[in-house]
Amino acid sequence: MGTITYRPPGNHPGPRQLISLFADGPLGLELGGHLGDVTVSYESWGTPQPDRANAVLVEHALTDDSHVASNASPATAAPGWWEGMVGPGLPIDTNRWWVLCPNVLGGCLGTTGPSSLARDGRPWGSRFPTVTVRDQVAVEVALADSLGVARWAAVIGASFGGMRALEWAVMHPERAARLVVLGTTAQASAEQVALSAVQALAIRSDPRFAGGDYYGPPGLGPKAGLGLAWRLGHIASRSEAELAHRFGRRAQASEDPFGAGRYAVEGYLDDEAEKFVTRFDANSYLVLSRAMAHHDLGRGRGGLAAALASVRASTTLASIDSDRLYPAHQQQQLAEFLPGAPTVDVVRSPYGHDAFRIETEQVGKIISAALDN
Repeated sequence: MGTITYRPPGNHPGPRQLISLFADGPLGLELGGHLGDVTVSYESWGTPQPDRANAVLVEHALTDDSHVASNASPATAAPGWWEGMVGPGLPIDTNRWWVLCPNVLGGCLGTTGPSSLARDGRPWGSRFPTVTVRDQVAVEVALADSLGVARWAAVIGASFGGMRALEWAVMHPERAARLVVLGTTAQASAEQVALSAVQALAIRSDPRFAGGDYYGPPGLGPKAGLGLAWRLGHIASRSEAELAHRFGRRAQASEDPFGAGRYAVEGYLDDEAEKFVTRFDANSYLVLSRAMAHHDLGRGRGGLAAALASVRASTTLASIDSDRLYPAHQQQQLAEFLPGAPTVDVVRSPYGHDAFRIETEQVGKIISAALDN
């Protein structure tokens, strides 16, 4: 794989805006080291009020990016990962709100990450430092400052995006009026860390990983390892019931699974993994999943209860009844520690963790109610 063959700027589905931050002083990282001249890619929808009081921050999940919806200005036909959620008259109504979604630090879709060029003109690769969710929020704070956003009307996120939303509310309680988090956790569990570790091993075990410095002619790079990592994550992000309903024990097209052929579910995973490895960087998958493994709101703050007690935002929590990746008890834990002990809305769906993307009607009602509060 080449340096930016994952989704080159010309092929990005949305009208990205790029901004350079930390030119006057590097970003100090939580676990040591620093980054300077960080480029952030973001998209926006709606019109800002002069005081930016109508600004809403949407935080994307691990394999998503800044392209939330296709009805940005200028419009693009490419669908977003949360299509039907952001736009005029939609749950996050752009007639009312100015909506922003930045690509996360460490990613590969516009914001500085391992596939970006370092100051020596070579891709960061294995030299890219370890970043945490708190570092990623620090970059978003600098972005907000540069855009004149003193306080978000709402910070909204699911999954990995929910982790960053929670850190916003803890790190800067005065800068988030509302908080909406779906299918996320206050700290990564042992099982979640274990799954991340196995995915990382799949990538690093690929002979083409080359220690993380695989950038060069197209075709090089750990496609097989990244594809295996994606398969593991995708299976965990869906439910047994949904996979049974969609695929059962059917064969893939005319193939014979008792010979050299595949079952339909195997063919599906193969096809989707092949699409994924053409748009995402393996090093970014490692960097971002490690940031998720390090996620712990209570670290260095006297524990979860003390950390969450600082939250001042009006908080809406939601779980997914079939989610086996971020099960409902993790959102219940958040409710127990957050001020006011908010109730947890439940999205009822057979789709597992990915229901936050799929069940737009249910999720939209939850978000609409939170924004009207």
